[in-house]
Amino acid sequence: MLKIKKVIVLFFFIISSTFLNAENNTNKKEELLFYIGITMVNPINELAKKFEKTHNCKINILQGGSQDLYDSIKMSKKGDLYLPGSQSYRLNNLKDGLLLDSKLVGFNKLAIIVKKGNPKNIKASLDELTNENLRVVLGNASSGSVGNATKKVLIKYGNYKEALLNSIFLAPDSRNLTKALVNDKADLIVNWYATSFWPTNKEHVDALVLDDEFSKKSELILNLLSFSKNKGLTRQFMDYASSTEGKEVFKKYGFLEDIN
Repeated sequence: MLKIKKVIVLFFFIISSTFLNAENNTNKKEELLFYIGITMVNPINELAKKFEKTHNCKINILQGGSQDLYDSIKMSKKGDLYLPGSQSYRLNNLKDGLLLDSKLVGFNKLAIIVKKGNPKNIKASLDELTNENLRVVLGNASSGSVGNATKKVLIKYGNYKEALLNSIFLAPDSRNLTKALVNDKADLIVNWYATSFWPTNKEHVDALVLDDEFSKKSELILNLLSFSKNKGLTRQFMDYASSTEGKEVFKKYGFLEDIN
């Protein structure tokens, strides 16, 4: 009789444990890891919060310079999505086989960013970057998309070396570029136009739009990572972010919606 009781107790213990484990597995949320260039963090954050509610998942975001992020992806081989500041990071790295599907969500454009009200009366001209009477800070071409794009634009314009020599220092990414301006360490910077829309920036800076002849719009491309453990859910997010609703969110944060 004692043995029977023990068997019954053990049976109910196994059933209870199985039920609890199944319940925990049911309640467990899928987790995604996104690598996002600093300039695009605000719209991705907004879209991620909405997506988490409708798909019962958790989205973790790593932010930084586009090249630094790709180096992290290459080293860790973990994560689901990569959004750099320009399409060049996809085109230049496709050979590695880490980037699969892609989706267009908007466009970036370089601008000269100055203090609110433009107290130095700086012109929307790349010639201002070689003005020795102005404190110029540029982006580092080896760490972030803004520095890389600036280098290409200035090489085309013909004053890259002169602008570098006139710069007081190089900033690693768009956030630190703006920080230099807000903290009065610079009179002008070259940064993504969208950064002037950031809630923390728009009261402190103005954007001087550059001529399209030299500063063309740069495509913002979502990239599915080859080692993603949840490709289906990631693709659903990519579809959502590239939808009309998703692009409206990008537009709200200063990203352009077409190339015309």
